[in-house]
Amino acid sequence: MSWFLGLGIVGVVLLMLSLVFDGVLEGLFDGVGVLDGLFDGLLSLPVVAGFVSMLGFSGAIAMGTTGVGAVGATAIGAPAGLVTGWLAYRLSRLLLRDRSGVAPRDEDLVGTSGFVVTAIPADGYGEVLVQRAGQPVKLAAKSTAPVARGAEVWVEGTLFRTAVSVRPVER
Repeated sequence: MSWFLGLGIVGVVLLMLSLVFDGVLEGLFDGVGVLDGLFDGLLSLPVVAGFVSMLGFSGAIAMGTTGVGAVGATAIGAPAGLVTGWLAYRLSRLLLRDRSGVAPRDEDLVGTSGFVVTAIPADGYGEVLVQRAGQPVKLAAKSTAPVARGAEVWVEGTLFRTAVSVRPVER
């Protein structure tokens, strides 16, 4: 029974290590012609850890409660480990496909309002404070007409990552 408990503990340690080294086992098979794509996600550290720990713990439970030998405990633990490994694989695939948290893009600023922090001259740049994904962001701003500090502006377009073109809001 101590071998099975050892396997269970090793599986839990592997699971903890997967937080740091996930992708290492999958990376070992990258570029191998015959195996390329064959083990996509199946040999990830969480899947292997789930299999090993469930094999060990369920085998130890089977030996301790029913009195079966090592072969019987392995026959009970291996299917339980396979199911746990498969569930870990499916859960990791589900989490990797989740695209609900889309990162904001520069184009998302177009049409938003903001306030001038540093006055914008007609021939240069000033600064505006706008909201991006609910967070205040200070950006360089250019306008066709001079805009005074504190004026409300609309973002007309993005010039580059940290600069926008604006126009004053007329009320």
